[in-house]
Amino acid sequence: MKSKQAQNQVRINAGVWRSRLLKFPDAEGLRPTPERVRQTVFNWLGQEMTGKTCLDLFAGTGAFGFEALSRNAREVVMVERSRTAYQSLVQNKTLLMAEHAQILHQDAMQYLLQTQQQFDVIFCDPPYQKGCVEQVLPHLPKCLKTNGVVYVEAEFAIAPTAHWEVFKQSKAGNVYYHLLKYSSVI
Repeated sequence: MKSKQAQNQVRINAGVWRSRLLKFPDAEGLRPTPERVRQTVFNWLGQEMTGKTCLDLFAGTGAFGFEALSRNAREVVMVERSRTAYQSLVQNKTLLMAEHAQILHQDAMQYLLQTQQQFDVIFCDPPYQKGCVEQVLPHLPKCLKTNGVVYVEAEFAIAPTAHWEVFKQSKAGNVYYHLLKYSSVI
């Protein structure tokens, strides 16, 4: 069994901060995405994030956001409601000197309703069993740049809809993960 300390850290897989460990606190519902899932997602995205703007919605540990920055993303906005997790994100930003990370202590839906910013990649890994995926998906199209993609992690498989194409998907244990593209044309 892993020690408590080992369970409360995630490793950045690639880029300028490769192998750096990010510590995170115990917080309700905080479950970092497994390392191999993150590796697969960045393989799907093409490894390099140079020049891309990203939104890490429900940022939690910040693993996706810091990984994107490590891979040369131009900017990452991380949104986290939990004060404990938010404080940890700020500490990790300072530790990494991640000047292109904008960390917001805010509810994800509140952020989506007020933002005018658009992103190339949106990482959406909300708490399970709370209906968050169904709540946020209708608000994501206005936040996507042309040809933007949405990563969604959930406790269930997401089915394609009239507007959302599921163009990559997989499962690891009880985690379903997907890359979605939006089309306004039916």
